[in-house]
Amino acid sequence: MIYGKKIGMVAFLVMLLLSSGCSTFGVLPAEDDTPAVGVKVGALSGIRTMVSAEKLEKQAENAYQKRLKEAENKEQRVPADDAEAKRLDAIGKRMIPVAVAVSADTEKYADAAQWTWEVNLIRSEEINAFCMPGGKIAFYTGLIDKLEATDDELAMVMGHEIAHALREHARAQAAKGQLTSIGATVLGMVVGKGQFARVFDFANDLLNLQFSRDDEGEADLIGLELAARAGYDPRAGVSLWQKMDKANSGASIPFLSTHPSSENRIREIEAQLPSVLPLYESAEKPEALAQPQQKEAEQTPEPQQTPAKKSGRGSQKNPQKTANKPTRGG
Repeated sequence: MIYGKKIGMVAFLVMLLLSSGCSTFGVLPAEDDTPAVGVKVGALSGIRTMVSAEKLEKQAENAYQKRLKEAENKEQRVPADDAEAKRLDAIGKRMIPVAVAVSADTEKYADAAQWTWEVNLIRSEEINAFCMPGGKIAFYTGLIDKLEATDDELAMVMGHEIAHALREHARAQAAKGQLTSIGATVLGMVVGKGQFARVFDFANDLLNLQFSRDDEGEADLIGLELAARAGYDPRAGVSLWQKMDKANSGASIPFLSTHPSSENRIREIEAQLPSVLPLYESAEKPEALAQPQQKEAEQTPEPQQTPAKKSGRGSQKNPQKTANKPTRGG
């Protein structure tokens, strides 16, 4: 009977701490029907402070460099002078300053001004992208190629991933995992003097493999605002997730495993458009970069003109005109 009381107390304390850490953050509902400018965001999760931000960012840095090294060894790291890498870098150069600017509100965002940002492109068929704590961004070519993503759509993805880092979702997840692990260890000690602790700890790993659906929904909306402030059309959020949904119908995309359904996220994005479109309209727009639909036109030479004839001097060919190609990169 006493074991039952102890187990109940441990479970209650763990659940109380977890729920208290999750109650004060997230995208807040509008207070009235008047469209506000920008997405309303609550305070950061209090539970995240159980994990050192500095230590987590160091771990992220090590993991990021390891991933890049693996890509290099397999000749999968796309060089910086590649056209698509330049294109991605140009988007990053607009998005990152916006992220740093909004992060000045440290009650709602991590202090991104202290981060050493990086943007890299990895050659892979996988449709995926991420931004680790500390501003370490990577995209896979599968996302660009298979979705035939426009710059606006890539900005939506980058904004989404940056939002995870700004809102310290990984740090909060690590804290929840740590707390659950502590509870599992104590519970294991109570139940069987430590012999069951490892079993409970395995459940902790399963609970913290990926972000929650709430985190994903929040990242969608904050990313929408970041992209709009950087001069990218937030309406591309709708076309992006339509493409994602179409790609996911053929083969499951691991990237979307914990995400809300495309239908739900599109509905949420459309509901937020009135609050972010004014930011887009007032923002300085990026220079036009080569879009996927332009690639075929770029590769097709302009038809040769029919030579003009001059009286009494035979035919003389005019030089072939060259198509004006849009400049890639930033």
